[in-house]
Amino acid sequence: MQEKLKPYLIFFIGLFINSLGVAMITKANLGTSPISSIPYVLSLNFSFTLGEFTIYFSLLLILLQLFILRKNFKLEHFLQIPISIAFGYFIDLSMILLNFVTPISYLSKFFYLLIGCAILGFGVYAEVFANVAMLPGESFVRAVVFVWHTEFGVTKIIFDVSMTILAGLLSFIFAGQLLGVREGTIIAALFVGFIARLLGHWLAFLDPIFFPKYKSE
Repeated sequence: MQEKLKPYLIFFIGLFINSLGVAMITKANLGTSPISSIPYVLSLNFSFTLGEFTIYFSLLLILLQLFILRKNFKLEHFLQIPISIAFGYFIDLSMILLNFVTPISYLSKFFYLLIGCAILGFGVYAEVFANVAMLPGESFVRAVVFVWHTEFGVTKIIFDVSMTILAGLLSFIFAGQLLGVREGTIIAALFVGFIARLLGHWLAFLDPIFFPKYKSE
């Protein structure tokens, strides 16, 4: 039982680390990560928090997966709902925990942005390492790849760019100016995945340590 629960424990630890990364990038005030850009822009213009809008946006992505996958939408996909709710509240908690992060100079903002990218990259690595579930953003991309037979990496890039552009448009619609989408959004898009893949390569030795049964199989 303990061995079966271990991947889920690692996943939720990774999920919390993920939320810390999103919060740190957001606190750097140079934009936020692409997948969080729409919820962040909306949170700047309405009374709901970043975490709450993240939950609503995640539920929308799950609904879109249902339409895309149709009969291939399986019960396991519904696991994204509690994960999304937990992630949203983790983000709000992380924003409170990092309330002391208020960089003034551009250099300090850039520093916190890089720290946030590193934290988020580690969180993404932990989620992939656990291999039990995916957040709705990645799961949506996977659904598109499954149905239209596209390449995952290219589809993920198109998805991130689309989220960023849409967030920019929403900012102009609701605020009349570009808020919440800046150079930090692009930097996060470029570096987070790179860091996660790099950690996956460097920490490959952990797999048989945490999941020894897979090594014997």
